Amino acid sequence: MTGNSTIIDPRDDVLGRARVTDTPELQAFYEELAGRNAGAFWKRANAIEPWEPETRYRPTLWRYAEMRAMCMRALELVKPEEAGRRVVTLLNDSDAGRENVAVCGWLFSGMQAMRPGEITPAHRHTASAHRFIMEGKGAYTVVDGHHITLGANDYVLTPGGCWHDHGVVADGEVSIWQDGLDIPLMNSLETNFYAVYDQPAQTAAFPTDDLPLSYGGGLRPEGIGAWDKPWSPVMVYRWDATRDALWKLAKVSDGTPFDGHMVRYSNPLTGGWALQTMGAHMQMLKPGFHGQAHRHTGNVVYNVARGRGYSIIGGERFDWSTHDIFCVPAWTWHEHVNLDASEEAFLFSFNDFPVMEALGVRIEEPYSENGGHQPA
Repeated sequence: MTGNSTIIDPRDDVLGRARVTDTPELQAFYEELAGRNAGAFWKRANAIEPWEPETRYRPTLWRYAEMRAMCMRALELVKPEEAGRRVVTLLNDSDAGRENVAVCGWLFSGMQAMRPGEITPAHRHTASAHRFIMEGKGAYTVVDGHHITLGANDYVLTPGGCWHDHGVVADGEVSIWQDGLDIPLMNSLETNFYAVYDQPAQTAAFPTDDLPLSYGGGLRPEGIGAWDKPWSPVMVYRWDATRDALWKLAKVSDGTPFDGHMVRYSNPLTGGWALQTMGAHMQMLKPGFHGQAHRHTGNVVYNVARGRGYSIIGGERFDWSTHDIFCVPAWTWHEHVNLDASEEAFLFSFNDFPVMEALGVRIEEPYSENGGHQPA
């Protein structure tokens, strides 16, 4: 308040709008509205409809060495059959992150660790999930009866509504992966359901890796029945194939000035995103790459698959190395740098872009000053 005028926004002066002047009669009117669970739109117009997107989340970075230590402590302190899911949750450094149990925006994330011979009891939920394997050997998941083996830097889907359980074979190694789910979105829409399977684990109903073996390589199989699910039938995207695809892409393309060379984990039957509510990419930054800054609607969570460098997010520098995790909130300027002069850096990321696209509100904008680079 300034004097007896309600200031909507300084940019209203540009538009030549008059400001509503408070009077005793108006104050009494506002009180009457409040008593009827109502209000005056003009008093909060720009808070309700801002001039541009205003995120409630902060750029946040989680060091793998630190978070891995927390996961190893969780192994000692909590049994998976008791916890249901032994997950260390990643919370955004903001009030909104703690309130919504969100890593950023509509996205949830955590790190899950399992010993050889352990299982996570089978369950299902409305929220879709996907996972990026960070380390270990012998991990697997069973999704609606499909047994899928997992290796380091693989990306695997657990679509909403599917029964699923996870485990590590007895002769495997401690395995750690990053979970990503759309829990905040499902809770906001008030659509989340959760159910526990009638047995601790599913019995596989198909040959091991039947889906990735059938649909891998970008080829559509014939004679095995039509795939009628709204998510990708590939289910797991192998690291070696993804890395090789980026190396091959770099031979024929200069990539983008913002993200270097990037590939989307897609549904081979549609060319669209692998899941309906969350998307994922792997990108490669060539040695010495310094990307230009841009921003977009939608939130992104990164996991450093390999390499070392830094990202400038909202004018703040975040240094990263292999398997550090960091996030870029919606409509926040960001650019990436590979500090290694001889080796590529690889960044896995997942996002809520499919939701933005479905609603027609995915917008992207380049940074136009200082040669495309933010001051830091």
